[in-house]
Amino acid sequence: MPSQSPMDIALSLAEEAASHGEAPVGAVVMEGEVILAAERNRMKALNDPTAHAEMLAIRAALARRGTGRLDGCDLYVTLEPCAMCAGAVAHTRLRRVYFAAEDTKAGAVENGIRLFDQPTCHHHPEVIAGLGASRSEAMLRAFFQALR
Repeated sequence: MPSQSPMDIALSLAEEAASHGEAPVGAVVMEGEVILAAERNRMKALNDPTAHAEMLAIRAALARRGTGRLDGCDLYVTLEPCAMCAGAVAHTRLRRVYFAAEDTKAGAVENGIRLFDQPTCHHHPEVIAGLGASRSEAMLRAFFQALR
């Protein structure tokens, strides 16, 4: 097991993202006690609106695993996944999603469209919300206040 919890690693990656002018979001994909991937937002750096921390971590975990699925794996992310990222979670069959802060504007898990609750969603991961929420919320608040 890593010396830090997966959410602590994700939160550190979120801090790194903010220091590079990216929205402070970090994500870690775990297979049991093994880190398959750990990424941060890189939308500005890559000029890619799909370069969310979750998407990058999912892509890296898939490459490392050598399969098109992440069944039995867990995603730790510092912000509630958006519709795109929630869709990737469903398509890759992640077992569990842990997220820190809710996203009342763009979240798609417990807010917005609630993708996993839709009858057309073919996979419904277990969702655990609020792990590391206060640290993530403080980072997000500081980041977006500085932009205003």
